Amino acid sequence: MAATRLIAMHQNKGKTIARCLKDRTDYAKNGEKTDHGELISTYACDKETVDQEFLLAKQEYHRITGRKPNGDIIAYQIRQSFKPGEITPEEANRVGYETAMRFTKGNHAFIVATHIDRAHIHNHVIFNSTNLDCDRKFRDSWFIALALQKLSDQICLEHALSVITPRKPSERDSRCPYHRESFRSVLRENIDRILEEHPKDFNSFLGKLQEAGYENRTGRHYAIRGPGQKRFIRFRSLGEGYTEEDIRKRIAGEMEFSAEEQRNKNGKHRPNRHRNHTGYPGRGFDLLIDINKKMQEGKGKGYERWAKVYNVKQVSRALLFLQEHEIRDYEELSKRAEDSAAKFHSLSDAIKEKERQLAQTAALKMQIINYVKTKEIYAAYRKSGYSKQFLERHRQEIMLHKAAKEAFNQLDGKKLPSMKALSAQYAQILAEKKKLYEEYRLVRKEMMDYQVAKRDIDDFLKIDQEQKTEYREKSKSKIR
Repeated sequence: MAATRLIAMHQNKGKTIARCLKDRTDYAKNGEKTDHGELISTYACDKETVDQEFLLAKQEYHRITGRKPNGDIIAYQIRQSFKPGEITPEEANRVGYETAMRFTKGNHAFIVATHIDRAHIHNHVIFNSTNLDCDRKFRDSWFIALALQKLSDQICLEHALSVITPRKPSERDSRCPYHRESFRSVLRENIDRILEEHPKDFNSFLGKLQEAGYENRTGRHYAIRGPGQKRFIRFRSLGEGYTEEDIRKRIAGEMEFSAEEQRNKNGKHRPNRHRNHTGYPGRGFDLLIDINKKMQEGKGKGYERWAKVYNVKQVSRALLFLQEHEIRDYEELSKRAEDSAAKFHSLSDAIKEKERQLAQTAALKMQIINYVKTKEIYAAYRKSGYSKQFLERHRQEIMLHKAAKEAFNQLDGKKLPSMKALSAQYAQILAEKKKLYEEYRLVRKEMMDYQVAKRDIDDFLKIDQEQKTEYREKSKSKIR
């Protein structure tokens, strides 16, 4: 699944077009985000001089046409974000390249940079607003972003990836031919997924949201903005179970909440019909329906017949799952469910440790860079006798230098590593994290399968016991 967005890149006030192009392309080519440049591909330009080539094309456009462009758009960016764990960085780069080539029809030079610094892999595709013949410019228009998303969905399907499922049109917007699941629905599903990982507290929960690509805004009310969103969404506007207070209660275990029941109640969700190779449902699967409870709520005979068939099907799938995994007794099922949960949490802690090491390494690299950049200014500051006037003129550089020295002092006498060694260390930790994450996804799925199977069996045994008790009570009353 790829969420795609088309962004017009404008010339910043006070900066030249050359400076703006260099800043934008340098960010996309960031070595720490692109595996040291391994995840960069280009068309009709070189990645080292892409900004200069874009600028030359614009100058040639002015010479050929004599027209001065209206507005300040210097390039366009396609932001393409993929579902975590569904695609490799290399394949994401190929999908981004194919998307750019088919969208521009090969008429514009572009660069594709795949970033892997977040939980979700995403592409930054920057293409020149001037075409290769330097006689035309790309024209943005209404619904062109929609055409881009549909093209991206088609390419994802060709690569055996999932796509964003269009929602059913309502009478109010039936004139629009293409509908998508709302940002709020996606956010609710991501919140449910993160809460299934049992974060320690609300801050840990917010951290996991940031890893999933969401931007957090604090203030009177917490608000979140995800990839492709223009506005922030407040937690309190998401409904029952998703307000800040309800999320805190769910984390603390003080609130029982069924995400599926709430979505079905709101008419915004349908049960997930996808099955894995065992025939057992994955996430989004409704647990057994308590028929007696629903009947007491006023459901009719038709609902009772349907619910009985539904429960039989769910138990059958659970039994098939147990058979395929050679589980013969309830104790073994419970043990496997506990073992898979323990392994899942162990891997989760290991990934967090790798993320902490990555953050430390990146911070140390930045301190070394700041130290080298401000070394001469700080030496001049010392020669000036620590002049207050000199300090005021170069306060930022001097503070950066002091902060770097303080960071070096915390190494406890250890030799300061070189930038080359730190880069190699960062790459090694990142590779270890990727390997752990691959195992994490498999273990998480295994844990969910065992947990759902155990819950189904528990509910079935509970309902069966209640029915036996009710039958005995009726028999006693008849004898009397």
